Order: sequence, then structure tokens, then C-alpha cells
Amino acid sequence: MEETRLILAGAALNQTPLDWEANLLNIRSAIIEASTRNVDILLLPELCITGYGCEDMFLHPWFAEETFEKLLQVKEWCDNMTVCLGVHVIIGQDVFNTACVIKNKEILGFTAKQFLARDGIHYEPRWFTPWPANVVEEFEVKGKRYPIGDIVYEEKGVKYAFEICEDAWRTNRPAERHMPKGVQLILNPSASHFALSKTDLRHRLVVEASQKYQCAYLYANLLGNESGRVIFDGEVLIAQNGKLIRRNELLCFKDVDLECAEVCFGPNPEITETIEYLPPIDENAELIAALSLALFDYMRKSRSRGFVLSLSGGADSSCCAVAVAEMVRRGVDSLGVTGFVTKARMFSLQDAEYFESLPQEHVVKELVGRMLTCAYQGTVNSSDATYTSAKELAESVGAVFYDWTIDDEVRGYTSKIEGALKRELTWEQDDVTLQNIQARVRAPAIWMLANIKNALLLATSNRSEAAVGYATMDGDTAGSISPIAGIDKAFIRQFLIWMQEELGYLGLDYVNNLQPTAELRPSSENQTDEKDLMPYEILNMIERLAWYDRLSPQQVIDQLEKEKVAPVKSIKGYVHKFYTLWSRNQWKRERYAPGFHLDDYNLDPRSWLRYPILSGGFREELGKLK
Repeated sequence: MEETRLILAGAALNQTPLDWEANLLNIRSAIIEASTRNVDILLLPELCITGYGCEDMFLHPWFAEETFEKLLQVKEWCDNMTVCLGVHVIIGQDVFNTACVIKNKEILGFTAKQFLARDGIHYEPRWFTPWPANVVEEFEVKGKRYPIGDIVYEEKGVKYAFEICEDAWRTNRPAERHMPKGVQLILNPSASHFALSKTDLRHRLVVEASQKYQCAYLYANLLGNESGRVIFDGEVLIAQNGKLIRRNELLCFKDVDLECAEVCFGPNPEITETIEYLPPIDENAELIAALSLALFDYMRKSRSRGFVLSLSGGADSSCCAVAVAEMVRRGVDSLGVTGFVTKARMFSLQDAEYFESLPQEHVVKELVGRMLTCAYQGTVNSSDATYTSAKELAESVGAVFYDWTIDDEVRGYTSKIEGALKRELTWEQDDVTLQNIQARVRAPAIWMLANIKNALLLATSNRSEAAVGYATMDGDTAGSISPIAGIDKAFIRQFLIWMQEELGYLGLDYVNNLQPTAELRPSSENQTDEKDLMPYEILNMIERLAWYDRLSPQQVIDQLEKEKVAPVKSIKGYVHKFYTLWSRNQWKRERYAPGFHLDDYNLDPRSWLRYPILSGGFREELGKLK
């Protein structure tokens, strides 16, 4: 073929399930921006009309009909351009996840996804039917027939076809069949969830495919916290013949993030612009970017007015506090003061004018003061060190800070039970009970603050605690959202040091010099988390070997012994304790506040790891340990 040049664009969209108005506005904004830049083909993400996270709504026939009505609206915006976007359709009893191609206000066809994501957080086979390779059929909607299937399209003599998200991650991916058909451009509309370092895999997937198949590859992902748990990084990639041409900034606060490039097609295509991709990725920087965007989207999409936090002065609550402060800083940097204030949906016009009038160095702290309220709820077992840690951190980021004691409430409940049982509660006999009542008594007052402010209450449990149930149900697990539930304790501890040193949160100096402790036993006992459990590094290794690598208890021991992480006798004790506590505490994991998916796995039974509430508890397997 002769040389042809096409201006290709991909747009990341921050969508919300079932939010027709906002979703269509983002789609239209992307189309308008692409039009002003003379784009030939615009790619939008997977299922972007409805939102990816609609779950069982995809099974409702009326919902598919309503979605198609919205698609027909979008069709009328696609003048002098080809627009490709994700939409589901129902044919008979089957639901298909498709990419619809619209050119000059006409629907050319629907390419249906062939490989459904079914591992980790994905349950696509529950809703969708996979499409067979090399099959093209027709279906009818409102009296008009449309082609659907494994279609090859053409734009100015350039043949193009699709891989939809998971399609590209399989060894027998559709690209293998596209190339013999003369396809020179592959489009990939995606809803690929965020996980630490995943962008590196995705980059290689796209660039290496363009090299292997000697083609151009255009990739566009969803953006933001779409439906509560899952975060999308909004990655847009344009590559050709093994070279990266365009890549955008990930995890931005925009609703629409569009990247475009002119791409040459022909026997020896000219590639004038390339980007050098430089791994390794800084996972700390990735994590704070993901947490910030996830918190902001969760807050504004739930129509909440900021956050409330029981700030203990320990690592977990301190991490949550800094995440909110960094949310504000990053949001203002990305959107500007007015853009951030408007998008937050919690401020008046007068508020916006006030914030705009502030000196730049004061505006972030002032906004944090409106968006984060903290309270230190001490007991006789609390230390001056944790009080100072909480107070100094709150003041350093600008949060509202209250402090009070809960000893009267603890005594009130304790005396009631002592009166009923006709005996005194003692630490020797009632250790867990006396620890738990302190944590539970903290919940009502902090919930009151959240209710008064119409704010989200932040739960502070981390993944290591969830694994072994080291948390008080209806106490420190209380909350509307649990932002660090997907992060292990060892990572959090080094993350806090990184935020102090790299981001300048100097108020973290206090917590970074404390040993993690629940402070629920008398201070004379010098309670620490690791004395109660085991070293966090070993706990995390057992957790990953057990649930990510799916090893048996004996295989876990064998691996730990091979790595010489501790004496053999200690390893056996740690593994026995882990599995015993794990099995006993599944009911807690079922009741935790929703958490964000941040790593390549997590323990959330709604989004990654399902396990029975009642089980044999590995009794036989633990009894056979060598």
C-alpha cells in the first residue's frame, strides 16, 4: 500500500456505573477535543457508556436497551471522525462485551470480546459470553441490523481490528489472527485495574505486540475510582513497530485525558517521535498517586463532605491522614484551586472565591482543614508518645484535631458486665474482652462526628491485620471506606518513611520512631503488634505463599525454611498460628469496610479472595506439619 498518515487518539475517561449524564459528558468532551485536533480515529475505553463496574446490572435486558439508546446519542456526535468505544449488547440470552465502531454518524459494527477476565478481581464470565474467533454475525436492534464479531475495519486504506483488554493478555490473542488478514493497526479499549508495577507489564504488552506484529497499537484505559474498590490508572499508549510514540501521565485528576499522534502506515513507516520508557517503577510514588485519586473519587461520587479519622498516632491512621492531605495537594496541582474545589462537590461559590484568594503556600492546608477532621481518643493505656504523634501530624497537615478520653465509657460498660456476671473482669481471665471494649467504645463518638459533617469515616485496618483478624470488629474496623486494607504492614512502615523524606510530611517523624502497638493492654506489659502476632515480614511472606502462590501449609514451611527466615521451630509455630487465625477470622474479612485494590492481590472476599466463613480450619494439614 501507499504511505498513509492517520492521526490516532486515545482518551482515558473517569466514568461511574449508571451515571448516564456524567459518562456521556466525558465521552462528548473527548470527541470534541479529538475533533479540534483533527483526529481520524478516537479510541475510548471498555464499557465506557455504562461504566465497567455495573456487575449484575449487565444481566438486565432493560439496561442493555437503555445503553443502546445512549449509544445512538453518541453516534450523532461522531461527525468527520471514527470513534470506537466500549458497550455491552444482549443477543438472545447472551450478553457480549463489545467495541462499537462509529464513522461519520454511522455504526459500522461491533467487535465482541473473545477472552473474558476470570481471575483475581474479575468475574466477567458471570455476565458475558465469549465470542468465537473468526465469526461474524448480525443482530437487530430497533429494526436495524448490525454486524458483530471478529471484524476487520478500514480507515483510508489502513486495516484495523481490536483486542479488548483481556484479549491481549492471552497467548492465543486475537492479534495472532489479525496479522495474516493484513491488519496494520490494533485498537485496545480497556478496563485494566491498577496494581503496583502493573503499568510496566502493560507497557511491554503493547510495545512488544507492535514489534512482533509489525503494526501500530493504540491502547486506552479507564481512569479513577470507578465503582468503589477498583482503581484505573487511565493509561493511554500509542506504539508502532516496537517503539513507544505516546504515553500519558497516569492517575491524573481529570475527567478526560486525551493523547494523540500522527502515525505513518506503509511498507517502511516513518517513526519520527519516540518516548524512552525507564523502569523500574517507584511503587511508593505509584501508591500515593493511586490512594489520592481513589479517595477523591470515592468522596465526590458518594456526595460526601470530606473525611473523619480516629487518629491514634500509630502507623495506619497516620498513613490515612497523609493520604487525604496528599489527595488535596495532588488535586490542586492537577486541577488548580477552582477546578479542585468545584469537582469536590462540597464547597459553595463563596468558598471557591475564598480559596482562590489565599496565597499558594496556604491553600492546601486550608483545604485539608475543611476536608479532614481527626480525633485522638485516649485511655489510661495510651502513651504521651502516641498523643504527641497524632497531634503534631494533624497540625502539620492542617487537619482539624480533637482529643478526648474514653475511660468513663470503658468503665461504664465494664461495670455493667461485672454486675451481670457478679465478678470482676481481670486481664488474666478477660484479656481479649478488655482490649476489645476500648476499641469498640471509640466507634460511636467518631461516627457521630462523621454523621454531623456528612463525611466518610476512614477505617484504618491493613492487610496484615485482616489476614489474622488482628482487629476489633465494630471498633478499629468501623468506617465507610478502608483505604489501606490492601497494603501490608511492612510496606506501610517503609511507605511512611518515604512520605516523610520524599514528600516532606515532617509530622510523620513521631510515628516513624514508634513501634506499632494497639495500646490496649496496661503500659507495663509493653504491648506491640509483633509480640502479639509474629514479625510482620514473616506474616506477609506466609500470607503471599498461602494465597497468591496457593501453597499448602507444609509447602509454606518448606519455602520459609529454604529462605532461612527464622529458626525451624519458630517457622512451624508462625505457620500454625497464621492458618489458625486465618480460618477463625473469615467472618471479620466479610464485614470490613470496602477497601481499594492496590496490589496484584488482596484479601477482600468481594474483590479477590473468596473463602468459607465456616471451615475445618486446616486441622488435618496443621496436624501433619513436619
